[in-house]
Amino acid sequence: QVQLVESGGGLVQAGGSLRLSCAASDRGFSIRTMAWYRQPPGKQRELVATITSVYSTTYADSVKGRFTISRDNAKNTVYLQMSSLKPEDTAVYYCNRISPSYWGQGTQVTVSS
Repeated sequence: QVQLVESGGGLVQAGGSLRLSCAASDRGFSIRTMAWYRQPPGKQRELVATITSVYSTTYADSVKGRFTISRDNAKNTVYLQMSSLKPEDTAVYYCNRISPSYWGQGTQVTVSS
């Protein structure tokens, strides 16, 4: 019933920016906490950012000041604006709906040196 589709990934050089989008087919989208996770090559999946139904946000220490999570309930979309990208940001980025949990298919972000 719920479908999440990530887009916006790609290849960028260090210092560049990307904006990821997650389009949700979810009638209850506006009341859900949404999150972005990422999984770097050879590493465990980690939480990047969250945004609640009342627009409260959290960020991993590694991305604070560089990434911004936002949402547009009219479009049922959550975004992750990524700036000052570093090679260590290279990962597959996943959109997640919290409680109950649903996942998107992921989008690849590759940051070159």
